[in-house]
Amino acid sequence: MAREINLVPDIKGEMIKALKLRNYIFFLCIAVAVASAVITLIFGLIMGGQQLALTSKQDALKSLSAKLNSYSDLNDFLTIKDQLGNVSTLSNNKQVLSRTFNILSALLPTGSDTITISELNVNLAGEQPTFTFDAQANAGQEPFIDYNVLDSFKKSMQYMRYDYGHYIDKLGNTIPAYCMIEYGSDGAMFSEGSRGLYAYWTIDAEGCNPAKASDTSNDDNSDESKESNSVSYNYEEYEGQKVVRIWRTPQFSDWYKETETAGKPYMSLDGTISNVEHFQSSCITYSGDKSQNSANPKWTESNETCQLIPAGTEGIRITESSNGKGASDELVLRFSATINLAPEVYKFNNHHVIAIAPSGRRNVTDSYVQIQAMFGERATDCAEDDTSCKDNAANRGEE
Repeated sequence: MAREINLVPDIKGEMIKALKLRNYIFFLCIAVAVASAVITLIFGLIMGGQQLALTSKQDALKSLSAKLNSYSDLNDFLTIKDQLGNVSTLSNNKQVLSRTFNILSALLPTGSDTITISELNVNLAGEQPTFTFDAQANAGQEPFIDYNVLDSFKKSMQYMRYDYGHYIDKLGNTIPAYCMIEYGSDGAMFSEGSRGLYAYWTIDAEGCNPAKASDTSNDDNSDESKESNSVSYNYEEYEGQKVVRIWRTPQFSDWYKETETAGKPYMSLDGTISNVEHFQSSCITYSGDKSQNSANPKWTESNETCQLIPAGTEGIRITESSNGKGASDELVLRFSATINLAPEVYKFNNHHVIAIAPSGRRNVTDSYVQIQAMFGERATDCAEDDTSCKDNAANRGEE
């Protein structure tokens, strides 16, 4: 039997193991160093590339900035651009001061009892538009109780309403506000007896026919497509223009039908209107009742949301009142007052605004003559020796 004898001392074996471990660690260190160098090189290349890119961009920006600043009209361009960016905000905040006469025409009483304004201040700067004015009340006939005229005027405030909305064509498209003529040359709204108010639509003016715009934007230009969008209207002529009359007041007897027929004017009992050019109110709703007469429904209108004098406000505040004499030496009641109004009536984006008196009278701003009649010479205070003016409790009530 052969035998192997280990002549290597134990210490020599330990040394060999230590040398192998040293070589392994040395190899790992070299590998880690090489990897670190590679990674450092990669990061260096990346950072160098980024720096080169940033430098290139900075140079490009400097070049563009210098070119931009060289334009002589730069300031004007930036001003126009800023203004265009604010057009929407300006439009939302824009107010229409001319509606003052519209509102006054509904506020002031007509008939024998009159109120004439001698001085008016309109403030649109606050949250609510405000009228501050001096005026005189005149009963116009016996028993000349002018305090009652003023008292009636004050109580009517809670019943004042306004209306606004859009005119609609037969297809249900909104007609631009600038395409509508609502007032004649005398400043009066167009009206026709019991049929109510109407306006003229300048249908052939540029941008005034929504149906034509729909045809232009339609990709299908076939004859069948064009025929589906073609609508016939009853044309009139007004001051040399081709126009279409659109009723602001619903024509109940002409439009009401039990069932809707294609292409025929239709108005349902709930006030829905279709197939006819009409005014779409944002304030007034209509409803019909057939319980009394099945052939001719009884129509009612409601306007609960658009109060000319906002709910919860004092309405009108009388700051001063006294007896006086008018321009014709007639006895009148002088007074000063302030009225708060709903801000919606002056907003530019609320189109076709009219004020409505408690009696339902809507033909506001009846004419320039009526506007002139709203204003008059300031009444004078009673003279100290004028007992018929100063001590007139017998023919004028007490406030």
